[in-house]
Amino acid sequence: MNRYVILGTAGHIDHGKSALVKALTGTDPDRLKEEKERGITIDLGFAELPYPDGLDVGIVDMPGHERLIKNMLAGAGGIDIVLMVIAADEGIMPQSREHLDICNLLKVKRGLIAITKSDLVEEDWIPLVEEEVREFVKGTFLENAEIIPLSAKTGHNIDLLKEKIGELAINVELKSESGIFRLPVDRIFTLKGFGTVVTGTAISGSIAVEANVEILPKGTSTRVRGLQSHGKEIKKARAGQRVAINLQGVSKEEIQRGDVIAIPDKLRTAYSIDAAIEILKNAPIKNLKNRSLVHFHTGTTELIGRIIIYDNEELKPGGKAFCQLRFKEPVTVMTGDRYIIRRFSPLMTIGGGEILDVSPKRRKREERMQDLEVLEQGSLKEKLMVKIVQGRANGVALANISGWTRAESPDLQREIASLVKAGELLQTEGRVISQKAFDEFSEKTLSTINTFHKENPLKPGIPKEILRAVHMGLDQKIFEALLRLIKEVVIEKDILKLNSFSISLSADKKTLKEDILKILEKAGFQPPSRDELAKSVSIKPHEATELLKIMAAEKTLVRINDSLYISMNNHKKMMDHLSDFFSGSPEMAVAEFRDMLGTSRKFAIPFLEYLDSNKITLRVGEVRKFLKK
Repeated sequence: MNRYVILGTAGHIDHGKSALVKALTGTDPDRLKEEKERGITIDLGFAELPYPDGLDVGIVDMPGHERLIKNMLAGAGGIDIVLMVIAADEGIMPQSREHLDICNLLKVKRGLIAITKSDLVEEDWIPLVEEEVREFVKGTFLENAEIIPLSAKTGHNIDLLKEKIGELAINVELKSESGIFRLPVDRIFTLKGFGTVVTGTAISGSIAVEANVEILPKGTSTRVRGLQSHGKEIKKARAGQRVAINLQGVSKEEIQRGDVIAIPDKLRTAYSIDAAIEILKNAPIKNLKNRSLVHFHTGTTELIGRIIIYDNEELKPGGKAFCQLRFKEPVTVMTGDRYIIRRFSPLMTIGGGEILDVSPKRRKREERMQDLEVLEQGSLKEKLMVKIVQGRANGVALANISGWTRAESPDLQREIASLVKAGELLQTEGRVISQKAFDEFSEKTLSTINTFHKENPLKPGIPKEILRAVHMGLDQKIFEALLRLIKEVVIEKDILKLNSFSISLSADKKTLKEDILKILEKAGFQPPSRDELAKSVSIKPHEATELLKIMAAEKTLVRINDSLYISMNNHKKMMDHLSDFFSGSPEMAVAEFRDMLGTSRKFAIPFLEYLDSNKITLRVGEVRKFLKK
């Protein structure tokens, strides 16, 4: 099985990083004409260091000049091993310190230290440099790293460095191939006959030729035409590899460094994120004030953002807090990603931390701080519950969960299944919702319907849209799905009622029903309108409407339209007349129907419209045909 590991160089300008990479790999990482002319690394360079047994170390050569730290940061995000390069003739320099600070903030775990240009100093000078270096890295991830004096010019100890890199690389924890494919773009160029090519380090997942991908944050859809790694064509790219992707139908101008290539419909972009922040102990500032503008770096992305420090008006060097970063442009990140911040001006690295929430919700201060503590230190199960509870009754789409956190998909699925089984979550409409949120929805729904029944005892139930307004902000599909889960609620088209509810009429209302039925029974096929009925029994029109609806539900009356009702007995007579008529004739004119019922055209037309709409008759021109068997 192949193992793909990324090593990044770090160190001050002109300390021999690029020369060392060339000595290790035979590849000159300085590819730009200006780099060769000036003899300094301006942008990221790349090389490959293969080992036997499938180990492949991709090298990212990062520029050392203080003005090029943003380019260095674009290459630092996906590295597994740092090769800290310090020249024997100069020792520790400003960018040695800044690069080490950045690697510490990014939580790089492994590294080596190369003392370059050892051929330029006296032999007894090397131990002094080593002592200085050992003091320099004290308290960092490089504290116990091997220090190797060497010379790229003479080849002294180059093979030893290769050996030590291999020993470290073989023990690197591999990036997940089961996660979402993500590749932060660090280079974009065009090749004649191929079109647009982007390169980067695949930090999770895998992708194959012909796969559909999207370019974020713009959301541009495209397809993988071809894949390469260090100049060799491959069919599938895996996490940990340096990858070049040939994209279909996308121009070079549509992509920029900082974009992310990912599988479609998994990652979301954000304009604000919640995070944990720590300020460097040796940060070149007196304090970081709340609401300051900062340069924000994550992956290959650089944005200007405003930092909102929770529960503090400022942070001094060495300070830690929770914060929110707000941007004018969208950023594509996941919970668990690391980031760096630099002063707005002058540009200096001052701190960094971990992204905790890529879709923060407004909530009370105590809840927010508790949630962030869980998102920083809690188990995967606890983190999931925080996000799902924040979603309230809308919950979280299962499709979005895998794009929210860096956790592997199998782990996420296992934890969700465990929470569902434990009764803490429920699944519906492709979403997971906390049982607590469902209980609150259910309680509010039952209370609202019960109140409606008490205030409207003659109505069969509450219109669905009224209840919908009570649950503002709730997705329509989720609203419908959650309603179906409440056992006490009966759904009759757009009317909802409690299964314990029945219309309870007072004695006078029962008398009114009897009076109305007698009037309609006697009226035959020339029934009074609703308003005429109300006047006949001395009630208001809206009261008559409620009683007529109740009687229709009880099937003592049949509703012809909003204003006309007939008794069930008269309705049966009408159906019998129709059957008799059509047994001897295939069609019926309006006048024939009018005469058959002994009514007028005023009533015959609405009766026929009722019969048509209920598919008892079918209008064909000016006549009706009988549909009822």
